[in-house]
Amino acid sequence: MNRFILNETSYHGKGAVAAVADEAKNRGFNKALVCSDPDLIKFGVTKKVTDVLDGAGLAYEIFSDIKPNPTIQNVQAGVEAFKKSGADYLVAIGGGSSMDTAKAVGIIINNPEFADVRSLEGVAPTKKPSVPIIAVPTTAGTAAEVTINYVITDTEKDRKMVCVDPHDIPVVAVVDPDMMSTMPKGLTAATGMDALTHAIEGYITKGAWTLSDMFHLKAIEIISESLRGAVENTPEGREGMALGQYVAGMGFSNVGLGIVHSMAHPLGALYDTPHGIANAIILPTVMEYNASTTGEKYRDIAKAMGVKGTENMSQDEYRKAAIDAVKQLSKDVGIPDNLKDIVKPEDIPFLAQSAYDDACRPGNPRDTSVEEITELYKKLL
Repeated sequence: MNRFILNETSYHGKGAVAAVADEAKNRGFNKALVCSDPDLIKFGVTKKVTDVLDGAGLAYEIFSDIKPNPTIQNVQAGVEAFKKSGADYLVAIGGGSSMDTAKAVGIIINNPEFADVRSLEGVAPTKKPSVPIIAVPTTAGTAAEVTINYVITDTEKDRKMVCVDPHDIPVVAVVDPDMMSTMPKGLTAATGMDALTHAIEGYITKGAWTLSDMFHLKAIEIISESLRGAVENTPEGREGMALGQYVAGMGFSNVGLGIVHSMAHPLGALYDTPHGIANAIILPTVMEYNASTTGEKYRDIAKAMGVKGTENMSQDEYRKAAIDAVKQLSKDVGIPDNLKDIVKPEDIPFLAQSAYDDACRPGNPRDTSVEEITELYKKLL
């Protein structure tokens, strides 16, 4: 038996942000706690949404104690802010950090027995759905607005906790490319490669099946066609990436990921490496490692990425073509090709063990070990 969970409602396209007020009114909500990070507030991105709330006469308070890799302390502060505000729903504006923080806050408010944030790691047996969340992404990458996952950093242990809970999915996703138009090139590239990683890992993960394959292949195609344009801030590129990353999220949220993500998570926890950068660097090397267990799927990936003549290629040729296409896209959008400026060799044993213990590792199509992950990190130096 396979299970598929998606938002109750989602809005897509330019101007979609106006739906935030309509949804809040139609659902009878009274006051929002708006979760958004300080930079988005500083540069007026959050205001695009709060202006909609103001125009509709809807009450809200803003919570902005959110780091790029949100911590247990950020979540705890958010829980207290929600309680003091008198809010009855959350509006999450931002990338994965704002949405992940909102998810954890919403879960804890309605499931107070999980007030210890560490108790949410893995698949937590929560009983009640989160406080309702309206999620408005400002990056085209994490797809946190449509997933049942969130990631919180435990700074005491230098590790990221992957939390998987069907109760945390936002009730409404509002995917408006205009909310992403101010992203700088580097962030656009990083989050876009994160989305591509979601699509490729989701397509080859052990849990993949017909319905998820449909989403992942289409996402690979859209992202491959759109990311270069998005980095150059073309309207077509922005619109394509807004859709492509969401489609990828529809898939991987329901079938899992693999060791690209499990190897990227400790880099974020230990070095505060941007998640998309880590994924983009690691992806081609792990694709090479996984190739032997993927059947003909790399032929499909290569074709979706625009490689011509895949039907006439041998297995070795189409597998290489898929990996080369990923490398070329990553290079074209300015991603480094190794971890030598990020990873300290003496940290590799800790990183490898953390990656092996990560919740994403069991979904990898090839069974692995701490020793093999260690060698992958070394290869990436």
